[in-house]
Amino acid sequence: MTVDPVALTADLIRCPSVTPEEGGALVLLEKLLGDAGFTCTRVDRNGTSNLFARWGRQGANRSFGFNGHTDVVPVGDEAAWTVPPFGAVEKDGMLWGRGSTDMKSGVAAFAAAAVDFVTDTPPDGAVILAITGDEEGDATDGTVALLDWMAANGEAMTDCLVGEPTCPNKMGEMMKIGRRGSLTAWFDVVGVQGHSAYPHRARNPLPAMARLMDRLASHELDQGTDHFDQSTLAVVTIDTGNPATNVIPASCRGTVNIRYSDAHTGASLTEWLEAEAAAVAEAFGVKIAVRVKVSGESFLTPPGALSDLVAKAVTAETGVTPEMSTSGGTSDARFVKDHCPVVEFGLVGQTMHAVDERVSIDQIRQLKEIYSRILRDYFA
Repeated sequence: MTVDPVALTADLIRCPSVTPEEGGALVLLEKLLGDAGFTCTRVDRNGTSNLFARWGRQGANRSFGFNGHTDVVPVGDEAAWTVPPFGAVEKDGMLWGRGSTDMKSGVAAFAAAAVDFVTDTPPDGAVILAITGDEEGDATDGTVALLDWMAANGEAMTDCLVGEPTCPNKMGEMMKIGRRGSLTAWFDVVGVQGHSAYPHRARNPLPAMARLMDRLASHELDQGTDHFDQSTLAVVTIDTGNPATNVIPASCRGTVNIRYSDAHTGASLTEWLEAEAAAVAEAFGVKIAVRVKVSGESFLTPPGALSDLVAKAVTAETGVTPEMSTSGGTSDARFVKDHCPVVEFGLVGQTMHAVDERVSIDQIRQLKEIYSRILRDYFA
């Protein structure tokens, strides 16, 4: 049995699976995998659709897993697209459509590789596919739900590869062996409203907010670590909602986003943010409330057998030695890392989330060959 990953990607693109809609994508994959002998289970939770598929014996000593998602971000201004967003149009050597890059091509490539592999060379072990419909959303009932279900039902992956796009410009140039942590903090500064002609009668929250944001943005969190670039803090908004020029507002809100290395934890950064806010509040005589959300802690899968396996396959199929990186945003690997060693490798991601999102047809086929080689080498 040979599965064409380009045709499968096109079929998946035609499923309008904008988070949280399943759109038919997981139904399509369940049929494909079930027909190939995989044991398939829908692991839906709180309206989120997820699919677990295993070929081989439950509890096998070796089980290689793939993780990915079929949900996509909204198309945005549909009139700005030059092709139908869910049309899966092929032109100029590219396959066009929402989710073509992020990441229906990756899911199609590893599903096709897995089906072909277990059909042609049944391995001594298990092959697992854990596919979610909630990566682009809150991610609370997607891969997390799959891992919770696996733990409750005696299912486990020995190693896992997440098929997110990882290459910035050229196929094969980068894989991920970890990710930075991500934290967002909201600051509500409350003073006393008054007339702008009599500022001494008010307590202006804006200078306090400006001072706080400057202190945070000017602070060097670290200079990077062995496997991580320097942590960053970005001020993303300061809002007052004040349309009047003769009124000092009573309150304002500011928000920062931090992407951090393994030199920090969400808890240590929260403690620092709260201390900075308290110092500014005391200096300006205002009240500052702090709310923090940690989207994911930094993590690292140390270079070793899994990263070497993937790098060797990438080099064999592309002639390029991938850089082992921890750059970029978050991915569902942040959840998988608590289950088993995990790395990420996928296509060039230049057009993900963009209008006219598209992917190289040749790269889809190449990615399937990389994943196929990984499976052969893993179970050799």
